[in-house]
Amino acid sequence: MKLKILSQWTVTLPILAVAALVLTWGRDLPPPVVVIVALLLGGAVMAAVHHAEVVAHRVGEPYGSLILAVAVTVIEVALIVTLMISGGEKSQSLARDTVFAAVMITVNGILGISLLVGAIRRRIAVFNPEGTGGALATVAAIATLSLVLPTFTTSRPGPQFSPAQLGFAAVVSLGLYLLFVLVQTRRHRDYFLPITTEGEVIEGEEHVEPPSGRTALISLGLLLLALVSVVGLAKGISPSIESGVASAGLPHSVVGVVIALMVLLPETIAAVRAAARDRIQTSLNLALGSAMASIGLTIPAIAVAMIWLDGPLLLGLGGTQMVLLVLTFGVGTLTVVPGRANILQGGLHLGLLAVFLFLAASP
Repeated sequence: MKLKILSQWTVTLPILAVAALVLTWGRDLPPPVVVIVALLLGGAVMAAVHHAEVVAHRVGEPYGSLILAVAVTVIEVALIVTLMISGGEKSQSLARDTVFAAVMITVNGILGISLLVGAIRRRIAVFNPEGTGGALATVAAIATLSLVLPTFTTSRPGPQFSPAQLGFAAVVSLGLYLLFVLVQTRRHRDYFLPITTEGEVIEGEEHVEPPSGRTALISLGLLLLALVSVVGLAKGISPSIESGVASAGLPHSVVGVVIALMVLLPETIAAVRAAARDRIQTSLNLALGSAMASIGLTIPAIAVAMIWLDGPLLLGLGGTQMVLLVLTFGVGTLTVVPGRANILQGGLHLGLLAVFLFLAASP
């Protein structure tokens, strides 16, 4: 991999995106401005991916993918809370729709396309089943606790937790996420390192000197700047998205899907690029780490925000969504257990993503 550390566009675009965010924040945007903002958003995404790779190359795996996943998720949480504060009744299910979309996009979309790219490159995509299996199990447990159980509890009418249940779910979700991070970064770090087709662990990028600490810190700052601009600009054009969704006659839940797609774009690009370099484990770390962080950090944050937010918080999934969730984790388990995958497994997960997107638009 040839890594250019701080090229001009990777510095300029995040600054321009933040400037656009400041100038457009809280204003109604005419269509030409929406187009410009969307272009800057795309540029900020590309810059975020670049700086994430610089930081990841400095700190190594699995810390690099963890930094990107947590950074994106923290800002995603801020976006969800902001939209819930200003969104009224329509936002009562926004957290559920966005988190569920994030799980489906990461576990099916990012994981599927990474396996497909890796299998096309090497015929067989090889990864560590111990680490990937533990990550998938944690995602499944947190997703079921946070998104399925509220449909069946009886303390409150509708698919929602009581305050005590929400607090308990938040503590357990956060606890499981932190336990996974401990296992990933300390006790069993080798389970999450990239491996070759022959099963040998890859400790770092070959023939590439890691960036200096100063360069990595600059890239970390620019990464956070780019991610803030991505989420802020996404919020700025969200009214246009909502009006477009309404004009097209689509369900309001599609807004959550679009938000998740935009926010997860940096991780998607980073995962595909890692897969193209035969770093499938890095791609899976990004996919499952993002899904886990999306739930494990969002639910506790929303639980705290509900102290001052009015109205119910609808977290429970409907029947169709639960079927898709169960199918996703069933297929994911069969994909992960062997530690090897071909284009069939990649195609299966991308097919499930297509089903999710279709049913989101036509429930």
